[in-house]
Amino acid sequence: MKKHSSLTNYLQNKIISPDQLPGKVAELRLAKKIISTLNGSFDLMHAGHLHMIYEASCTGDVLIIALNTDRSIQEYKSPLRPIIPLQYRLQMMAALGFVDYVTWFDETDPRRILGIIKPDVHVNGAEYGPNCIEAETVRSHGGKIHIVELIPGLSTSQILQKIATIQSNS
Repeated sequence: MKKHSSLTNYLQNKIISPDQLPGKVAELRLAKKIISTLNGSFDLMHAGHLHMIYEASCTGDVLIIALNTDRSIQEYKSPLRPIIPLQYRLQMMAALGFVDYVTWFDETDPRRILGIIKPDVHVNGAEYGPNCIEAETVRSHGGKIHIVELIPGLSTSQILQKIATIQSNS
């Protein structure tokens, strides 16, 4: 049985700070790896997220997930979000076997960090479509956009709505 001093230590080699990202990307490019990216808040991880993350992992050799910081989620979603703080969302994402690296960004959209990574493939949900805000940044570096169909009824907002309904009926 494997024994690690802590979950954080076990996952640490998959969690890359934004300032370490250029070096890691250069290393991956030197190894001729096809880099795929996916970004989002991934608050309240659910089966819809897993579907999208797995699909993203199938589009290249290495999958880098970029998570919105708590501050950026509060700015673009709600002051009451995220429910799960960044440090724990990073751990949950890094724990997935089909995720190679996880990083974060503080802006409300990922264009700056995608400009650093320059992914070969950027994955997005169907609700954003092929002309999403990331498209121009990704294509300007020779990358392509890959769209994943969502699983109906599985979104964090819908799950929160269902919880609220259950609570109000209790």
